[in-house]
This record gives sequence, C-alpha cells and structure tokens, in this order.
Amino acid sequence: MTTPPTETFDTIIVGAGTAGCLLANRLSADPSRRVLLLEAGGMDNYHWIHIPVGYLYCIDNPRTDWRYRTEPSPGLNGRSLLYPRGKTLGGCSSINGMIYMRGQARDYDHWAALTGDEAWNWEHCLPDFKAHESHYQLDAGAKADAVMAKFHGSTGEWRVEKQRLRWDVLDAFLQAAQQAGIPLTDDFNRGDNHGVGYFDVNQKSGWRWNAAKAFLRPTAMRRPNFSLWTDAQVGRLVFERGADGALRCSGAEVVRGGRGGHKLAVAARREVILCAGAIGSPQILQLSGVGPAGLLQQLGVPVVHDLPGVGANLQDHLQIRAVYKVQGARTLNTLANSLVGKAAIALEYAVSRSGPMSMAPSQLGAFTRSDPSMPHPNIEFHVQPLSLDAFGQPLHTFPAITASVCNLNPTSRGSVRIKSANFEDAPAIAPNYLSTQEDRKVAADSLRVTRNIVAQPAFARYQPQEFKPGAQYQGDDELAKLAGDIASTIFHPVGTTKMGRADDPMAVVDPQLRVRGIQGLRVVDAGVMPTITSGNTNAPTLMLAEKAARWMRQ
Repeated sequence: MTTPPTETFDTIIVGAGTAGCLLANRLSADPSRRVLLLEAGGMDNYHWIHIPVGYLYCIDNPRTDWRYRTEPSPGLNGRSLLYPRGKTLGGCSSINGMIYMRGQARDYDHWAALTGDEAWNWEHCLPDFKAHESHYQLDAGAKADAVMAKFHGSTGEWRVEKQRLRWDVLDAFLQAAQQAGIPLTDDFNRGDNHGVGYFDVNQKSGWRWNAAKAFLRPTAMRRPNFSLWTDAQVGRLVFERGADGALRCSGAEVVRGGRGGHKLAVAARREVILCAGAIGSPQILQLSGVGPAGLLQQLGVPVVHDLPGVGANLQDHLQIRAVYKVQGARTLNTLANSLVGKAAIALEYAVSRSGPMSMAPSQLGAFTRSDPSMPHPNIEFHVQPLSLDAFGQPLHTFPAITASVCNLNPTSRGSVRIKSANFEDAPAIAPNYLSTQEDRKVAADSLRVTRNIVAQPAFARYQPQEFKPGAQYQGDDELAKLAGDIASTIFHPVGTTKMGRADDPMAVVDPQLRVRGIQGLRVVDAGVMPTITSGNTNAPTLMLAEKAARWMRQ
C-alpha cells in the first residue's frame, strides 16, 4: 500500500446507495463482522430528499447529485444529456422517481441462461424481492388474497405504497389506453407487467422512503460493529499478491472531506464490495488498474488486471417525451404557475401529506408492444400531468400532459471510460442511444402507439393537440430523428460490470458477483445486470443485493 492502513475491517462497502445500504444492514447483523460503509456524498439531511416532489431540487444539485453529463450522442442529434446519479446517503434512492417495478419474469430467466446459474431464474429471485418488502396491501388487518401474498412481502424494510393523489386527465388516459387494447392492471410486479395502471411507489405516509431510512436507521447505525463514513470518496482499490501468485483486493485508498481532503487507507480482512453504481463502480475499477489494458496504458494507469468488459455494455432506457396540449383539464402546469395554486399545493401537503408535493415524477404507467408482432411488452409509458421543454426548465404555461415512452429492451450498447488517472475527473459516459436500426424502429413505432392512445374516445373531451414532436411528422426516419431531439434518459444505467459465464470474455463478475481473477472483491449494483430489466431498475438492484448478502453470510 502507498498509504499505511489506518483501520482494518472485515468488509468494506463502497457506496451507500440502494445496494450498499441493504448490504450494510444484512452483513452487520453478524456481530463478529466489522463493516465499514463509505459514501462519497454527505448525509441525507436535505429536506428536499424526503419530500417526494423534491427530486426537482435534488437532481443537478451538487449537494445530492454527481451531475454527470453524457458525451454528445449521434443518436440524439449531437446532444449531451444531464445524467443524474445520487451523491448522498441513500444514493439514487434519495433522488429517483420512487417507482417500485421489478420488470418481467423473462428478464431473470434470461440472466440465468446468460450466466448458467439457476439462482437468477424468476422463481429464485422472487423470494429475494419479497424478503425486504413491506407492501401496503399486506398490512396488519388488510384483506389480501393469496395471490398478493404469493408475490409480495409484508415484514421487510422497503416500504411500498399506493400513490396519494389522482388526476382526472390521467384517469382519462388510463381509459383511453384500455380502449387501445392495453388491459387494466392493479399490480405490475407479478412477473408480467403487461397493462395500464397507477405505479406503486417507495413512500411512507407521503414521505420518500430511501434506502438509508429502510436499512440503516435505526438498526445498522446502532450496531457497534458498523461504521459509516460520509464525504469519503474512494480514489483507488489496493491489491496484493499472495505467495501462490493469486491477486487479492486488500482494501482501498479514501479521500475524506471532499476535494482536497486528506487521504487515508483502510484494509479489509474478507471482502471489498463495490456498490458505486453502473457509473461509479467501473470508474473505480479502471482507476485501480482493473479494466481494458489499452485504455489504462493510454492514460498512464498501471495495469493490475486486464478485464476488457469493465465499463462496456452500458444500457439505459431512453424516454421519448411526447407532449400534448389539453383543454379543460387540471394539470400541474396551471396549478404551479399561480401563487394561489402554489399555496394550495403546499397547504394540502402540510395537512394531509397528499397532493402534488407527494407525487412521484410519473404517476400512471403502461406496458405494451410497440408492434403487434412483438412477443412480449417491449415499451413502457410514464404519464405525467405536466410538461416542460427539458428537465430543469420551468413548466409550460398552458395545460398539458407528457406521455413519455421508452424501449424496455434496447439493443444499443455504450460505455463508461475514465478520461484521466485523476479520481476527481468525471468519466466519459457514452450510452450510444438509438445507434441500432432496431432501436430507431421501436422509437418511431412507440410514438405511433402514443398517438393511438391519445386518439381514443376517452381522451377526446380534452381536445388533445400534439405539441411535441408534432403530428405532421409520420415517417420512420423523421420520427426516429425527432425522437433524438426530444428524448432524455430515464436514469436506468446498467450493465457496465456484467455477470456472465467463465467463457464470456466480456464478463466482469461471476454469477455470485465476484470479480473475475481477483479474490476478495465483488460488485453488487446495477452494473452487474447483463441485460437491462423491462422496467425501472431500483427494485431489481435491491433484489440482487439481497441475494448477494445471503451468499456472503453463508
């Protein structure tokens, strides 16, 4: 080590986000194991973290967000996107959309096939979803049927509730979706999310329920064998070779106190676990000399272990934000653009913890096919009673809704690569959106599906007028190009440290999430997903952390 270790732990967890908080709780339950949880950001004591609508003030805020930007993308007509990643206790669970969504059973069956490990089959993942879930329909005294109990948990820490507000204009969209052939559903999380309905959210009584509340407070933080360091960024991992030549991760070098802070080293007797996310974990590995040898040599980083898959295989859900002006509808645009409306919103939340301040970024969801020939639902809608030009911009002054639609299974692949050997420099994030003909075709078709829903009789009373992209555009090529103009990330990066079989040269971790060729090092975050799930990615990240924790305890 270049810096002598100041302290030794059994397990060091890098990143106090969704996966890191759950792992810290599960592993520190063993009193014989000393656990250190490192978080580059600060405590989650910013009030806007906990008020659901506060995501508007947390994203692109240096107090809570890494504030990454993507590289200019040809598929987005040269645009660069804001790429939010949580930089605070709770990580992305402190700034995300709070939607509880597992995806489709076929996602996990596909993982099992890709890894050769039946542990990733849906039937074996379902108990790991249920283990930490506290579902509102299974509360004490609630009349839940056997199907609900089969698919949901009641005794876990991760609170799942129904939303605390409804909008007439969204109810009309829901009815229109049914008229367009999408069935009504009251539960997206039974392995087949085909349907339209209101999302369940990770809230408790109108407050955001982040991973720090669920898994650190009060249990883990009260344990004498658990330590939490905030404002502690890992500069690189430390490795040593045993007498047998085996490479082992023995600890990490950490900078405490932010930019220009003091450097120290910590040692791990058992394991170092990277939970820094699909952007942070490959960045740390590359800075530590683990990754594509050519890239590391080019940047002057000594190669410790040539692992070409580190930072490759980046996948994300790109949402195409179609905006429709409406007439005679109550929307957030009209409410929030007047002092009276703002006062009413604040009063409703103060009195009942309901109303627009309790709302997730998207309330209504739908899963369907972009084309009838598709074998399964391959697009997801996030429908909102509001509109704006781009995230961070003011709401439009006219009443409108946004029907965002994303390709659930994109074939485009991108990368995360460090730009220098300096850990304080952000990496180059290149998702390569819409870089395949398949993705461009789904983009065009999904806009047509949106138009078909809005054209149904149930929505006619609002006299919808397509504001973006514009009804005059009809052809595949022009719709795909316009999708590039109006689309943005839905904040679901995965795949950059993917798990796979031993004969997969691009696999970074094995099916138990151990980094190939290095002892004492795992990655447990969304980066290990070999393919993106068919829905929002927070719940699947918790599931894989639950599974990993069980393996480590055993």
